[in-house]
Amino acid sequence: MVHTQAFDQAIQLMDAANAEDPRSETVDGKEHPRELLFSQRVYCWVEKLTDCPSEALLLAARSHTIRRWMIPRDTYPKTTPGYHDWRRALATFHADETEKMLRDVNYPADEIEQVKALILKTNGPDHKEACILEDADCLVFFETKLKKYANDWDSDKALRVLMGTLRKMTKEGRSRIAELTLSEAERKMIEEATQLAGL
Repeated sequence: MVHTQAFDQAIQLMDAANAEDPRSETVDGKEHPRELLFSQRVYCWVEKLTDCPSEALLLAARSHTIRRWMIPRDTYPKTTPGYHDWRRALATFHADETEKMLRDVNYPADEIEQVKALILKTNGPDHKEACILEDADCLVFFETKLKKYANDWDSDKALRVLMGTLRKMTKEGRSRIAELTLSEAERKMIEEATQLAGL
């Protein structure tokens, strides 16, 4: 797919920003900035989930968690309301950071608003591209973070989180879980959570 010059420049800025992540992840024996890997994985899933993703959707995939490490979870109370406040603060931060970058490359104002709407989830639950971004994000969560969280949490909490994640996904998105490289134990957890969620 051929993209505009502004799109290519924006992707470069976003990748450069996420490459600053002080946290790292080892892949094939090499250390990589964690947020850079996460954003690239979500982007790749978006391309798998739809044949014709808009530039706005692809930009949101690459930037919806941009510089996430700059607002740590422990800056908010370890409560359910505190968690939701943290997530709202993150979304606003990601949208603002993304807008600055898009303005720097002279991206059209109306398209900037489309990207921000996807990041802030203001399009509504039935918006096609918002659903694709949510599915992609959840699939990367299952693929890369489930094992750690399942080990850190008790089984009840793990199931609650999995049920909440599965409910955010579309039927199509949930069907793609079968393509992920997961352990037998992880698959059983997802299957149990799916049944408990009535999906």
